[in-house]
Amino acid sequence: MVLSLARIAEIVGGEVKGDIQKMICGAAPFETATPDDITLAVNAGFLKKIEETAAGAVLVPKNFKGCSKDTIHVDNPRVAFAKLVKLFFSPPKPEAAISSNSRIGKNFICGKDISIAAFVVIQDNVRIGNGARIHPNVVIGNDVVIGNDVEIYPNVTILDRCSIGNRVIIHAGTVIGSDGFGFAPEGNAYCKIPQLGMVQIDDDVEIGACNTIDRATFGKTWIKKGVKTDNLVHIAHNVTVGENTLIVAQVGIAGSATIGNHVTLAGQAGIAGHLTIGDNAVIGPKAGVSKSVPVGQVMSGAPEMPHRQWLRVQWIIPRLPEMKKKLSELEKRLNAIEAKDRN
Repeated sequence: MVLSLARIAEIVGGEVKGDIQKMICGAAPFETATPDDITLAVNAGFLKKIEETAAGAVLVPKNFKGCSKDTIHVDNPRVAFAKLVKLFFSPPKPEAAISSNSRIGKNFICGKDISIAAFVVIQDNVRIGNGARIHPNVVIGNDVVIGNDVEIYPNVTILDRCSIGNRVIIHAGTVIGSDGFGFAPEGNAYCKIPQLGMVQIDDDVEIGACNTIDRATFGKTWIKKGVKTDNLVHIAHNVTVGENTLIVAQVGIAGSATIGNHVTLAGQAGIAGHLTIGDNAVIGPKAGVSKSVPVGQVMSGAPEMPHRQWLRVQWIIPRLPEMKKKLSELEKRLNAIEAKDRN
């Protein structure tokens, strides 16, 4: 694909400064771009050395000035660059067909242009919308509903009665609808609590590889519109995750927690059960959250505390041995003074 800078600017909603007729045929990183590529410069470090890149054109912030390069000025260069990468490197879509090596159950209903690869198992009463792409070794349970333009990568399992919205991407190895971890003590043993609910995933969600999203005990575990999860995330039964929330690798959310809209849960954070994390909150990496977090708060540490307080605590911890030594010296001096006074 070859595009002029004028056409690229139209696509990303930007303004060209330079040769609008220059032709571009790819997108590449700042350091390795060629004269046929477009790249981006966002932070001050890259903007200062913008003349050093060999790229034919550069995406820059709207207010950037002073450059001999052909540039396209946009509100958000990262988003604009992502759109162009998708455009220039769009992977080929699989052929719209149902493999003869797949196993399809009773009462299957599917839309147009659907692709089902070899060794897919679809059980009874499943509905799949238009343009879905189901990769090899996927298992879809009874009564599952899947929307339009969904892509499900290899070895994903979606168990009975779960619901997947439109334009959802589910990466390899993820399990949706496994039983929640529910057991009642019975003497020295445990009685399993039946998990009778389902998982609902709304539109425009992307689920990373090897996620586990448990079905609800009753009702539903609910992943709302626009949520993005990284790899190796666990979401327990009856959890609700609000719209456009980001969940980074190895996060664990315990049962019946409610995560608000636009929340960020950083890597390896753990959220205890039955808590509420307010809208726009940020939970730092490896944080252990044991109580609800108000709207907009930034929390770190285990147990959780406001991030600024956590920074002060982290500053103190390496100095504790020295502080202990000084306290011991002060204690000795104080004891000596008290002994002298007694005499």
